[in-house]
Amino acid sequence: MNGHDWPKAILFDLDGTLIDSVPDIAAAVNELLPLYGLDALSVDQVRTMVGEGVRKLVERAFAAGNVALDKGELDERHERMMTIYGKHLTGRTELLHGAERILADYHREGLKLAVVTNKPEGFSRTILDHFGFSGMIGAVVGGDTCPDRKPEPGMLYHTAALLGVNKDDCLMVGDSPADIEAARNAGMKSVVVRGGYSRIPIDELGADTVIDTLAELPAAIAAMKAPAA
Repeated sequence: MNGHDWPKAILFDLDGTLIDSVPDIAAAVNELLPLYGLDALSVDQVRTMVGEGVRKLVERAFAAGNVALDKGELDERHERMMTIYGKHLTGRTELLHGAERILADYHREGLKLAVVTNKPEGFSRTILDHFGFSGMIGAVVGGDTCPDRKPEPGMLYHTAALLGVNKDDCLMVGDSPADIEAARNAGMKSVVVRGGYSRIPIDELGADTVIDTLAELPAAIAAMKAPAA
């Protein structure tokens, strides 16, 4: 695995790894909550709620207002949130440090690149189009693409198949427990980036390598490929 030609493909999470989407997500949440008589949340509050998909976000946002939703209520509010968030995908979302450069460099070098995110695939593609990344990304796998979502390994297996590479030739780069657990469950190496949306301390996630920003990814990969002393 650690030969000179590894990795052949890099799988990136989206939210908290390539982009900071929380300001847009918060705007959508704060359009939803008043419809049900609840107060708006701060961006920092919403930041602690993201990372496991829109449905879990909605559940947590209502819980913050001391409202527990049954399945039917959650289904209805989730559907409404999806409609609202669809209007807030790119207005306040920004690239994280190093994202643009790292994707461009690896694309130029011929590595296969993918985005594997629990965000819906259509929303993810809209965001990637907005930032001009679509031509660099060989596969986009969202939370509604496969039957299961991260931390289950199915999305990662599916992505490797779409890219035409063996799972052992892939590296997963993310910011959250779901990313790192998915990589572990799929038997892939992983790198975790600080500053994302993890609710657990980054150093406790069990990634193969921890980096502060995506700009450090090439050095991290070089160290992972280096033969053991």
